[in-house]
Amino acid sequence: MILQKKEENRIPAHVGIIMDGNGRWAKQRNLPRSEGHKYGADVIEPLMDCAIELGVKAVSLYAFSVENWARPVSEVKGLWQLLEYFFKTKLDLIKDKDIQIRHSGSLKRLPSSTKNMIIKAVEETKKNKTIVLNFCVNYGGRQEIIKAVNDWLASAKPGEVITEKKLEKHLYTAGLPELDLLIRTSGEYRISNFLLWQLAYTELYFTDVLWPDFGPDDLRRAVAEFQKRERRFGGL
Repeated sequence: MILQKKEENRIPAHVGIIMDGNGRWAKQRNLPRSEGHKYGADVIEPLMDCAIELGVKAVSLYAFSVENWARPVSEVKGLWQLLEYFFKTKLDLIKDKDIQIRHSGSLKRLPSSTKNMIIKAVEETKKNKTIVLNFCVNYGGRQEIIKAVNDWLASAKPGEVITEKKLEKHLYTAGLPELDLLIRTSGEYRISNFLLWQLAYTELYFTDVLWPDFGPDDLRRAVAEFQKRERRFGGL
């Protein structure tokens, strides 16, 4: 795979990833679903190294949706434990690589230990500048838009009219680059309530690769495909 010359407008500034296929990956190997999630978490570090190498400015990972609460209690609990383990073992490395952690989603309902770990990671990396790693945890696109509207209404002056720019200031992703590329693994063709506002002119890339098998070469392949697209944003 050949990436075009690294130019600012040819590398996606912001990449969103729906990390799908952990359960199927584990089932194919007669392993519990928790092992699929564990191997899926191990994918993140090499992918971020690749994203930094490519010049990507932000990566948003769909780690836990508001709909995922419907999963078995044991699986949900295991996901929180895995997220806490990830930050406990990787936070120093994240700092060394100048990665800024952000969180998109509601902290409500999260176990206090998980919530505190997320807050700690965000606070201790807020001045890092090389790349943003945005964890979308307890996140839903529709819920984000409703929250943004309500937050704007709470601060709006009498007679003030909402605009796109005003609403965007209240989104979880405020301050991040426009979402250029969305990747979904595992062969599913859905966006699953992920970054609905931000997806307006995003290029979509679907792959059959299950998330625990998604490596740097797969990310490069997705970026190479992105570079082939002609983006007109509604124009000619």
